[in-house]
Amino acid sequence: MTVTTTAPAPRRRPPGMPASRPAVPPARLRALRHALVIARRNLVKTLRTPEQLIDVTLQPVIFLLLFVYIFGGAIGGGSQHDYLEFLLPGLLGQSVAMGSIALGQNLNADIEKGVFDRFRSLPISRSAPLVGAVLADVVRYLLLCVILVGFGYLIGFRVAAGPLSLAAALALSVAFALCFCWISVWIGMKARTSGSVQGIMFLLVLPLSFGSNTFVDVATMPGWLQAFVRVNPISHLVGAVRALMLGGPVASNLAWTAGWMVALLAVFVPLALRAYGRRT
Repeated sequence: MTVTTTAPAPRRRPPGMPASRPAVPPARLRALRHALVIARRNLVKTLRTPEQLIDVTLQPVIFLLLFVYIFGGAIGGGSQHDYLEFLLPGLLGQSVAMGSIALGQNLNADIEKGVFDRFRSLPISRSAPLVGAVLADVVRYLLLCVILVGFGYLIGFRVAAGPLSLAAALALSVAFALCFCWISVWIGMKARTSGSVQGIMFLLVLPLSFGSNTFVDVATMPGWLQAFVRVNPISHLVGAVRALMLGGPVASNLAWTAGWMVALLAVFVPLALRAYGRRT
């Protein structure tokens, strides 16, 4: 006798119900995806208004030409080429710090225009607008590095340590800029107008850039100023970039720069997020 078994009929799905629920991505992955969407929005906005790139294109070139051909003969002991070799790595560190000023201005302007009110109505993570704005600035910093080093090559600058060391110097500059720019983000959240963001940031960036080893040898400065220069984060960044490009000991300055990067993130990311929550 043969026993036949029949499979149970499949259960019918109610109309409109999906076959299976899509997997919900982790919260951090969702936040990163949201930040990347905001970064794309900021990049599109920048491409439509290319004059926003003046601070990372024309401004570093003008600084380089002014200091090399006007002050280079006096500061460099009569050799403009020697001063170019000394100046360009330092100017790279100063330029990434100054390039962060626009970030706080743009965020403050977006708040005044009500852009962040629209972000609040969207199902996105709370930090996505700020993180996305910072991620979009990677393109600006890369553009700054390529233009400054490329123009430096046109007027005689040469990297003595090889292409890998040059890539490491540029990567370190961009990484430091992404940490330093959170100061601008925090000030952009605290200041009342975008114009005041620029003024406050200049008060911070100018002493840090000129009170460093960017333009002159530290040994030529008075003793009290040397003490400030030796703890200045821009000085350690410039020292590391200069050693990577021209050769020399890099470990100490690199360690100091990494420490400053961690400290900047640890202090100013929470401050910026808290100020953002209160402002919006």
